[in-house]
Amino acid sequence: MDQYAFLKIFDPIQNKLYRLSLRLLVSREAAEDATQEVLLKLWERKEKLGNYNSPEAYAMTITKNYCLDQLKLGQNNNLRIVHNNYEEKSASLQKQLEVKNEFEWIQILMEDLNEQQKAIVQMRDIEEMEYHEIAQIMEMNETAVRVALSRGRKKLRDGILKKHNYGTA
Repeated sequence: MDQYAFLKIFDPIQNKLYRLSLRLLVSREAAEDATQEVLLKLWERKEKLGNYNSPEAYAMTITKNYCLDQLKLGQNNNLRIVHNNYEEKSASLQKQLEVKNEFEWIQILMEDLNEQQKAIVQMRDIEEMEYHEIAQIMEMNETAVRVALSRGRKKLRDGILKKHNYGTA
């Protein structure tokens, strides 16, 4: 595989790799480093990439594994949700503060999820990936992915309801 073919495959998904890294690691810098490391690993394995049905799924798997390895090494201890794409210019300052507060609360709730649930919630709800793609990346069957996603969403929902005192009698 030459450089042109490599870039044709991986340039469009580079941002997706970065976003997954960002959800799993502490900082933008760590996510950028992870993305670069993954792309380097992919380049080193460029001759073998033709053996995979989905190079994108392979790249996502490498990204997930690299980030989990970094977390295990203790280099990154917290998960941060950074949502810079949300800007509502006409929103009032109060509304902006409420939204910021909700993102911060979700960040806290996400910290309580295990690494598997964090990754699955990221891939399904943020990246909008299909269950079979997530199953391939996470090396799980689709039923296990659905169960982990359901449990992760339930923890998030319960935390939000608790914060807002909904559902208390």
